[in-house]
Amino acid sequence: MYTFQSRVRYSELDPERKLSIASIVDYFQDCSTFHSEQLGVGLDYLEERDMLWVMSYWQIVIDRYPKLCDNITIGTFPYEFKGFMGYRNFFIKDEAGEDIIRANSIWSLINLKTGRPVRPPEEMLTAYQLETKLPMDYEPRKIVLPEGGRKEASLVVGKQHLDSNYHVNNGQYINMAQDFLPEDFAIGQMRAEYRKSALLHDCIVPEVFEQENLVSVSLCDEAGQPYAVVEFRKKKQ
Repeated sequence: MYTFQSRVRYSELDPERKLSIASIVDYFQDCSTFHSEQLGVGLDYLEERDMLWVMSYWQIVIDRYPKLCDNITIGTFPYEFKGFMGYRNFFIKDEAGEDIIRANSIWSLINLKTGRPVRPPEEMLTAYQLETKLPMDYEPRKIVLPEGGRKEASLVVGKQHLDSNYHVNNGQYINMAQDFLPEDFAIGQMRAEYRKSALLHDCIVPEVFEQENLVSVSLCDEAGQPYAVVEFRKKKQ
């Protein structure tokens, strides 16, 4: 397990002055990166071996949002490797040590030369210590969309959307999708299914599906094939 402490900053807040979903995702991505770097299997290790961990799926459950100046602990650990896939939990604890946000994630290890998935080498498996997965309601990886979506104005991928792999960063898809939530929609759970990577200058066409307490956004290419599907469930009052 890897953890680090932080204090909620003004720059991390949403309009209600609580930690934004984008900042939650950033904290989790940073935490897993810190973890891998500490174990010696981080970005340089992967680059030297022409490998890359690609995010396939997020499920983030928010029991309570941290607010400005709250002291929090962010943590992560892997709980399973299966073939070329890795499964990793995340959490955010409040100052009392209570889990207030929990997450599940699924990753695929890709060989950059072939573009095909590969099994993690034994030294990587040895570096990561598996732990018991967090207690939470684990939902399926596949996000099923209802009928009757509405298409919104397309957007073009800019440099600000890219990460160090020159793909649209995982969190950027969530930012794009969040723009289509109603004003009074407090997120209780977010799921994101990643289908393929969008690159610089690609056109993304959002299609929005609204149900009771649920908004799904399919972020598609111009042919209607999704780059990512993001689902937001409204927080219970």
